[in-house]
Amino acid sequence: MRGRAEPVATGIDGLDEVLRGGLPTANLHLLQGAPGTGKTTLALQFLRAGVAAGERALYVSLSQSRFELEEIAASHGWSLEGIEIVELQADPDTAQVEQTIFRTSDVHLDETRNAIRDAIDRVQPKRLVYDSLIEVRVLAGDISRYHRELIGLKAFLRQRGITTLLIDMETAANEPVLDMQARGLVHGVLTVRKKLPEFGRAKRRIEISKMRGVAIYDGYHDMDIRQGDGVVVYPRIVASRGAQERTPELRSGELIQSGLENLDRMLGGGQEPGTTTMVVGQAGTGKSTIASLYATAAMKRGESVALFLFEERLETFFRRSEGLGMNLREYYEQGQLQIFDFNPNEISAGEFGKIVQEAVRDERLRMVVIDSFTGYMSALSNEEQALFDIQALLKFLARRNILTFLIIAQHGLIGAEATITMDMSFLGDTVLLLRMQELEGSIRRSLIAVKKRHGPHALSVNELIIETGRVDVGEPLAGHVRP
Repeated sequence: MRGRAEPVATGIDGLDEVLRGGLPTANLHLLQGAPGTGKTTLALQFLRAGVAAGERALYVSLSQSRFELEEIAASHGWSLEGIEIVELQADPDTAQVEQTIFRTSDVHLDETRNAIRDAIDRVQPKRLVYDSLIEVRVLAGDISRYHRELIGLKAFLRQRGITTLLIDMETAANEPVLDMQARGLVHGVLTVRKKLPEFGRAKRRIEISKMRGVAIYDGYHDMDIRQGDGVVVYPRIVASRGAQERTPELRSGELIQSGLENLDRMLGGGQEPGTTTMVVGQAGTGKSTIASLYATAAMKRGESVALFLFEERLETFFRRSEGLGMNLREYYEQGQLQIFDFNPNEISAGEFGKIVQEAVRDERLRMVVIDSFTGYMSALSNEEQALFDIQALLKFLARRNILTFLIIAQHGLIGAEATITMDMSFLGDTVLLLRMQELEGSIRRSLIAVKKRHGPHALSVNELIIETGRVDVGEPLAGHVRP
């Protein structure tokens, strides 16, 4: 029994990961999408990867000129050297030959088909891009002839062992028959989409709608088009994919401590590795300070920490921590503290997940802080999708025994309403609630461990002391307390 041939790399690492190595060789694959979704850029990367592997590559264009293709390539600093480009005119209205028996469109379809076959026989490519099927539909004139043309093309290319991308527009909803003609015949279907949010950059994603004989990672995957890199794909996180990676070894009963005796006592001795802690509170209550305490303690133990900032400026973060006696700048300069400072409107959930996965490849890394998770969620156009993605990411981190902190902001200086409308409490194994409270004529910060899934914890309301050069957790607050 013959096994699966080695797949053909697409030239896009993330897409090859989704495809379990690349496109099945010597097959037809349909690349669909609206204008501006990145179809041509992706196709050029596919051919360039073939050239880099020493293969012959052919781009048959019925819709774009050589000049237009070269412009796209030049925008990324690419050369199309090694790619044979064949331009064909597919418009039946430009016919110069008068016919009395055959329709002009029939003649042009035959001429186009013969020209394509001649180019393939001359170049003998291993990779082919056929751009696009719209012109073939126009020349065919009816569904049955279009279907026969696709069958003939498939047989011709299969016989020569050519791996082919057929470019096409997504067919309108009122024309499902045309769409199914191509989708039913090809081996695989790749669909690229673009969405314009009210604010910020376009959001792009790709779906492998069909791929015969391959256990692909299905569903939507975020993608982007970056100058110099072209199409970049960020596979959605599947927690089990990280299960085979090396996981830091744990000592029996090991707990992660904050460096503050009273805080650790409140949490039953410390935090369990591989869990998620949500720190919830309004502005000024000390949410980021709590995470910084744990980060400082971890780095003093020789461990590494990754911090993802969505709201606070990097310099502000350093100065605030230094004012509280935590010199995080020094750990950052030594490389023990990784800090990623994001513009929320410039990143997708998939790209963020990819960055986190790359960061935790550091075997010393034992802690991740997302500050704030509120900023992360508000930056994404689909809140439900963002919640699904972060849940998968947290499972991935848990498998690597990493303690994760999610900082969750609430409305206003003294308000108690979360800025995120969806219930996220299920994400946290531990939930710390921080408040500004009035006690006998003065305002005090307080800290409450409202949840700890994996062990005992105190239910007392303790004072959180934040002073110049000092952070501490005091004794339980007594007397009349008002939030």
